[in-house]
Amino acid sequence: MGTELVEAMFSRATGAGIDPHDYHRALAGVAAPGDWAPACAAAADRHRDAPAGSAITRGDHLVLSARWSHLATLVPDAHHLDHARAADLTSEQGFSLLSAGVRRIDGRDFTGILREPNGPAVGTVIVVPGLDSSKEEFHVLADALIRRGAAVFAMDGPGQGTRLATTTLSAAYPDVISAVIDELGIERAGVVGLSLGGYYGAAAAAADPRITVAASVSGPSRLDWAHLPGPVRELMARRAGSLRAAAAFAATVDLSDSAAHVRCRLLVVDGGADVVPGVTDGALLAQRAPRGRYLRIPGGDHLVGNDQQAWLPAVADHLTGGLR
Repeated sequence: MGTELVEAMFSRATGAGIDPHDYHRALAGVAAPGDWAPACAAAADRHRDAPAGSAITRGDHLVLSARWSHLATLVPDAHHLDHARAADLTSEQGFSLLSAGVRRIDGRDFTGILREPNGPAVGTVIVVPGLDSSKEEFHVLADALIRRGAAVFAMDGPGQGTRLATTTLSAAYPDVISAVIDELGIERAGVVGLSLGGYYGAAAAAADPRITVAASVSGPSRLDWAHLPGPVRELMARRAGSLRAAAAFAATVDLSDSAAHVRCRLLVVDGGADVVPGVTDGALLAQRAPRGRYLRIPGGDHLVGNDQQAWLPAVADHLTGGLR
C-alpha cells in the first residue's frame, strides 16, 4: 500500500517542483499510508535545517521545505495542521530571501503571498488551489508567470492551507477571489485555477468583469456526488466538515449555465488520462465559454504533472498575453 501511494503521488510531487531523486530517497521507507506524513515532514526539516549558505541558497531550501510540508498534508495525520502552518511559514521566509517585493496579504477569508517581477508588472495573476492543495503547491507555475513579467498572488481560501484550522469548503469561494482583487487594489486580474480551483476561478470570471483572462487546469465543470469515488467523497467530507456538508457543496459545483458568462479569454487544460467517475471535465466549460479554448494532453494525469511542458508554457503565455 505504501509503495502504491508513493507511486500515485509521484507526478503531483514532481509537478510541484520536488526533484525525482530526492522524492524517492525521502520516501523509500514508506510502507503504509501512516508513514507518508512523517517521511515528508522529515524531508521538510532537512531542507529547513540545511547549513546556512548564501541568502539565495537558504531561500531555495526554505521553499523546498514548504513544498515538502505541503505534501505532508495530503495524507492526514495527527499533525496535519502543523504541516500546513510549517508550509506557510517557510514559504514566506524562503521567497523573502529570494527576491524583493514579496508581501503577505491576509483578508477575512483568504491568506496569500504576493510576488513581484523584476521591473514593472504586466498585471497580476491570482493562483487558485484545489480541494486538498494550497498556495505552496504551484510555485513552478508562479515562477513561469513571474519570468514573463506578471505579479503573482498565490492564495489559500476557505478549507485550504493555513485556513484549514478555521474554515471549511465554501460555495462562496468565487466571491473570495473578488475580495482578493479588492484587497490588491487592481482594476483587472488574471486567474488560474488548478483542480477544484479551476472551477472556482471560472465561476469567479463569470461574475467579476475585472477578471480579463483565465485558465483552468484539471478543473471540473460539474460534480455528481452520487457517482464520485469513495476516497474523493471522504476527502471532501474532511474539508467540508461532514458528509452532508460535502454533498451540499458538490451540488453547487456546476458551470453548465454560468460558463456562457465567462466572457474573458479562457484556456482550459485537461489530461487525457484524468478520468474520474462523477466528474465532468473542462470540455463543457471550454465549449460554452464565448472565448474558450480547449487543450487536452494525451496521457496526461490529474494536474498533468506527468507532461508539464505540454501545457505550462502555453498557460503562462496565455495569462500574461491576456494582461498586456
